[in-house]
Amino acid sequence: MKRDFLMVTDFSRDEIVEVFELTKDLKRYLREGKEYTPLRGKTMAMIFAKPSARTRISFETGMYQLGGYAIYLSPNDIGIGKREAIKDIARVVSRYNDIIMARLFDHWHIEELARYSSVPVINGLTDLTHPCQVMADLFTVYEKKGRYENIKIAFVGDGSNNVANSWVNMASRMALELVIVTPEAYLPDKSALENARKVGVSEIKIEHDPVKGVSGADVIYTDVWVSMGQESEKEQKMKAFEGFQVNSELLKYAKDDVMVMHCLPAHRGEEITDEVIDGPNSIVFDEAENRLHVQKAIILKLFGLAR
Repeated sequence: MKRDFLMVTDFSRDEIVEVFELTKDLKRYLREGKEYTPLRGKTMAMIFAKPSARTRISFETGMYQLGGYAIYLSPNDIGIGKREAIKDIARVVSRYNDIIMARLFDHWHIEELARYSSVPVINGLTDLTHPCQVMADLFTVYEKKGRYENIKIAFVGDGSNNVANSWVNMASRMALELVIVTPEAYLPDKSALENARKVGVSEIKIEHDPVKGVSGADVIYTDVWVSMGQESEKEQKMKAFEGFQVNSELLKYAKDDVMVMHCLPAHRGEEITDEVIDGPNSIVFDEAENRLHVQKAIILKLFGLAR
């Protein structure tokens, strides 16, 4: 039966743990120079409506390392929802390729792509969710802390963005203490928040005071205040997020060994300062590297090759 990965909640808690264990093996294989190419002869179509360096490089490199091949399709190659019906694109591309990764704007676009595709579809990002990123993030915490649960994570910034929503989804699977530290007008997706609270796996709080929000945090996470496609909102958002910058002063209120995370690209001097992102508490570039390894594990999971 075909499996897709459009949201974190497409995997159970046990499956997330399984992906993390496989990720450890894949990362070790690469470090030891061990060839592991179970996807020889397989191809991935990478559909981009939103450009991204990390997403393209990590998926393309990952497929190569697993013995497969990735095909980059730019917005000019496939105009999702514009030049051609999404269901037609899905039917055609899935007859040419063994798996599809898409990085899009509207979340319903990837849902329709998956609905009509005969091969697995991975969400490389939509405006609603960014599941591969948060999988890599929690795996990185696991590497550093030795555990993936009972961690206090304070997401500071735009609580309505796709990474914040994905952390809420993750909190419905893994036992976390999640605090979304955001202005009142920028809350996470209502249905995601209601579902996660209903499941009751994690303690999820909304906090509007950054100092209170990061108090005792194991992880402080931030993201850009103005995401791609929101440029017209920049002036409004810059005012709304005054006081929400992750800087050395804010870190004083978290645990001494707090880890700072950012999914990149960063707008240095806005949501985060140079001294923090380049400082000793930052694990930003570790999480960026782990996108490669986690995504390879997700691909293998969808092919039914997780061990």
